[in-house]
Amino acid sequence: MSAPYSITSCRRFFAEPATPRQRQYEALRAFYLEGLTSAQAAERFGYSPGAFRVLCHAFRRGELPEFFAATRPGPRDQPKKSAAQEQIIALRKRNYSVYDISRALKQQGTPLSATAVREVLAAQGFAPLPRRLDEERPVLVGPTTEAVADVRSFTLAPREFTTRMGGLFLFIPDLVRFEFEALAVGAKLPGSRMIPAAHALRASLALKLWAIERKSHVMALVADEGSRCSAVSTRCRSAASWPNIPRRSPRRRSRA
Repeated sequence: MSAPYSITSCRRFFAEPATPRQRQYEALRAFYLEGLTSAQAAERFGYSPGAFRVLCHAFRRGELPEFFAATRPGPRDQPKKSAAQEQIIALRKRNYSVYDISRALKQQGTPLSATAVREVLAAQGFAPLPRRLDEERPVLVGPTTEAVADVRSFTLAPREFTTRMGGLFLFIPDLVRFEFEALAVGAKLPGSRMIPAAHALRASLALKLWAIERKSHVMALVADEGSRCSAVSTRCRSAASWPNIPRRSPRRRSRA
């Protein structure tokens, strides 16, 4: 059994208020409710008789601030959800998923996130749809399937292409001088015939040079012809083997 709990500290909380607002409240309560005289209440809570009479006067006239903060709950209705509720229900009855509904609302000028759509449907008693097969999903713009990376298919035949990463070609003289093949061998980096270690190292460095900080952000650039060529073109012994390397990097698009 635990030790008997002392209520002395709890009593002290009321008898010896720690803040001015609580001291005012306890003094007024002792005077008006407990029946203490004005002098007794003033003495107990550390007021002079005159100051306590002024406090009582202000209390009777309602001039004191509120002693207790009243909570003010915010609006419970969400206008965007309420405005789109009927439309969301109608689309769900047509077997639209939350993502389909969200896209449809965005196209109609009343955007609502998939999470908000899910909350509206849950509030109306709709269960989640069963997972659909890929062929059952609506045809949308999605990621493209690129060819398998293979350095052996690379060629230096003259050609033109459009790239967002033309600035990488300005680093080719330095990349040639660093001798990445020797660095990759010395570090025992893994590689294959399709993607040698030195080429993988240059590809990783290219993303760093292009200030890509997260892996999830590189997918928009992996299919860029400029990034691929910059990773494999340094197998040439000189940057002069690329006569069309841009000497200045435009702001948006480069042609190499």
